[in-house]
Amino acid sequence: MDRIDAMKVFIAALDEGSLAGAGRLLGRSPAAVSRAVAFLEQQAGAPLLHRTTRSIRLSETGERYADVCRRILAELHELEAVGAGEQAAPRGTLTITAPPISGEEILRPIVDAFIEAYPAVSVNLVLLVRGANLVEEGIDIALRILDLPDSSMTAIRIGGEVRLVTVASPRYLNQHPRIDEPGDLAMHSIIACTDFGRDAWIFPPAKGGSVPRSVQFKPRLVVNSVRAARGAALGGLGVTRLLTYHVAEQVQDGALQLLLRDAEPPARPVNLVMPQGRSSIPKVRAFLDFAVPRLRAEFARLSAESVAM
Repeated sequence: MDRIDAMKVFIAALDEGSLAGAGRLLGRSPAAVSRAVAFLEQQAGAPLLHRTTRSIRLSETGERYADVCRRILAELHELEAVGAGEQAAPRGTLTITAPPISGEEILRPIVDAFIEAYPAVSVNLVLLVRGANLVEEGIDIALRILDLPDSSMTAIRIGGEVRLVTVASPRYLNQHPRIDEPGDLAMHSIIACTDFGRDAWIFPPAKGGSVPRSVQFKPRLVVNSVRAARGAALGGLGVTRLLTYHVAEQVQDGALQLLLRDAEPPARPVNLVMPQGRSSIPKVRAFLDFAVPRLRAEFARLSAESVAM
């Protein structure tokens, strides 16, 4: 039995609410519909549906399987559209993921402009702290700010390297001891953002050394939000550690001051990542052409080099 055809039957049954409904929609006999679902269950090695005389309900495996089937069928539809000569007409829903702050403050305005330029494309912008599985979760493009492991993904380097920096307000620094090396932080009020270390910060080895320096502390404030950590630092509560693009504008206007510049960890690259072959889909290609130069300009503006100026 053809697996794609069986997937179409399976999804039709879910959409219609019954095997009989799928049969009526597709012009198949009840036996043919049952065989298609049984074939997929054999392939999956587990039941996909719980059946009663009146209804069907997805099993736990079936829920995951249905998501994958819908994604595969949608992508096949797009590929068929490309083959039919629709390359020049981007359309459909584009799913993009990014970290919360870069997604909201950097990527979202670019997405807004893209939607205006391409009225036939809709965007699902998913902001996640965790790294999503692009294939399993049906994501077209991910904005990633980290070194990428070897994988089957395609990556486009954006540039504008991002650094983890230590900052405090001038008001706080004027009222507390100087901070010349990481160990000095032990005498200070620490605002810990959980993404970057709750009770210790790791710094590169001292010049001529080989052992990373770990600074242990009991934080005055712990938050799980970049905005909250930044706000507390702006308010003069203490010292915090965030990424350059989180604080670039505040450093440039003097509201925050960079500390320990000689002890910053290596810069993190910025990439757009997508599953292999996805860049040939018209809506994806159109977004890449539109967004990459704009992202490069924004991350350059908010880069470590820009912040240091």
